Amino acid sequence: MRGVVVAPALTAVLSLLILSCGPSQVRSRLEGPYPKKLSDWGLFTGRLAELKPAERVVPYDLNTPLFSDYAQKNRFVWIPAGVAAQYLDPDVLQFPAGSILSKTFSYDARRIETRLLVNARSGWTPLVYVWNKSQTEATLEQVPDPVAMEWRHPSGELLKIDYTIPNTNQCKGCHDQGLGESKTTLPIGPSARQLNRDFDYGGTRENQLVHWTRIGILRGAPAAPPRLAMWDDPSSGSVEARARAYIEINCAHCHNRQAAANSTGLYLTAAETEGTRLGVCKVPVAAGNGSGDLRFGVMPGKPDESILIRRMESVEPKVLMPELGRSVVHREGVALVRQWVNLLQGDCTP
Repeated sequence: MRGVVVAPALTAVLSLLILSCGPSQVRSRLEGPYPKKLSDWGLFTGRLAELKPAERVVPYDLNTPLFSDYAQKNRFVWIPAGVAAQYLDPDVLQFPAGSILSKTFSYDARRIETRLLVNARSGWTPLVYVWNKSQTEATLEQVPDPVAMEWRHPSGELLKIDYTIPNTNQCKGCHDQGLGESKTTLPIGPSARQLNRDFDYGGTRENQLVHWTRIGILRGAPAAPPRLAMWDDPSSGSVEARARAYIEINCAHCHNRQAAANSTGLYLTAAETEGTRLGVCKVPVAAGNGSGDLRFGVMPGKPDESILIRRMESVEPKVLMPELGRSVVHREGVALVRQWVNLLQGDCTP
């Protein structure tokens, strides 16, 4: 990646002035009560369902996103004028107070839900807005009902599900990091490794970290930041790199040393180097339905004998992983992780 720290100083200053002085419908909301209607946030202009970003609302994408029952996602960030996110590695960027992260889940042209993470005075606050059938508005709900959905899988098969929209506590179940009294709610996706990719800004493609730096909403990015592989793009990395990226975004928000599943001893970040921490030849801490009488988390060369694969291929409660966010099997993601397990060398005999 080039240009993050070498853009002319004058360009950066002018961009920041434009951001600071330009009109914006959005304002910081550091505490509740929060708007009951999505439109009242001012994040989008025109017809709401078109998700046309308002002034200084910036769309973005991730190299390897979380799987959510094949839903398409539109992501946006808004940062208050005069401040910027701070570069961190490998963690999620440090966003200033008042920042808003928006993610809308859709099937084809139908909007289902929009989730906001608002960096309020008390910390990151999750809010879930459910779209009406006429697609004119989304309303804040604490405990949303499932939504019956059907759509075409890329193979052409018609799939039907009861799409589950998380409640506030379920949002925190994935987004809470830290243990005990240090537990805090944090974003999961927007790390530099995930954002280090090109994005189409209305016909002009630019690296996202370069763009964010140029318009003044990111500071401190180095000239050559790390990049997470794209799970579905073989040109972006090896099978291992892509499978590990997929496992990280889908599993590591719980399976790391500072999250809910720390006691399992499985730490599924892409940077983990110890094989047993990835489940290779590792006996599970607790047996039961999840293991299905299989002995090891990952059996090198034998995906059918690996608990990891069993849980990814299941939709049975108390077996499927991740526990939240999916009700169908991600066939393509499982195929990639199977390929990685098949390539692993060695055996698990003492």
